[in-house]
Amino acid sequence: MAPGAPGRAPRRAWRSPLAWVVLIIVCATGVFADLGFKAWAFRNVAPNPVVLEHEHIPAHPPVVVIPRLLNLHLVKNEGAVFGIGANQRMFFIAFTIAALVSAVAVFGRWTKANATIAHIAIGLIVAGGFGNLYDRLHFGFVRDFLHMLPGWSLPFGLNWPGGNNEVFPWVFNVADVMLLLGMATMMWYMNSLEKQRKLAADAAAAPIAPGGPAPRPAE
Repeated sequence: MAPGAPGRAPRRAWRSPLAWVVLIIVCATGVFADLGFKAWAFRNVAPNPVVLEHEHIPAHPPVVVIPRLLNLHLVKNEGAVFGIGANQRMFFIAFTIAALVSAVAVFGRWTKANATIAHIAIGLIVAGGFGNLYDRLHFGFVRDFLHMLPGWSLPFGLNWPGGNNEVFPWVFNVADVMLLLGMATMMWYMNSLEKQRKLAADAAAAPIAPGGPAPRPAE
């Protein structure tokens, strides 16, 4: 582009085939992994495959993956991430659908075509939301099976509301991990973008020393 020619704004993501490919690949891979691991866990963690139509999951010993770090234990979760807000199925279905639509809208209208990190983050969020939405629509609850830090107790005799004294009493799934990882990545990306904008604004506003070089036109 010739000096002094007007700059061309980067394309929005919704007009970029590559951006859509990144989003779709991340979403599809995430949903496949989440539903696949859930199905495997409910077939293999308990001594016998769990029939999800039954009211309760039969008592079963946990499967130790990494001692005192990660166990597999089957749970029917009627709440949100980590079991928060139990017995609010219709609310979470409506909320998840609205969140998924908003995430796709953010992808298409807010992100640029070259914002690959943001597209990966949104893909993780959409995959995690869809994986748990599928469970709520198909089963009426979410299938959880990952339990971190089993056997670790809160210090000083402390307890969570309800009396549980484990450091991390919640059981979760791959979709929850993708949701949290996607949100953390998106927050990091937005923070980095804001820092870049601030640095650019500070550089543009900095006074030029006498005899210093004249500002170059934007290319």
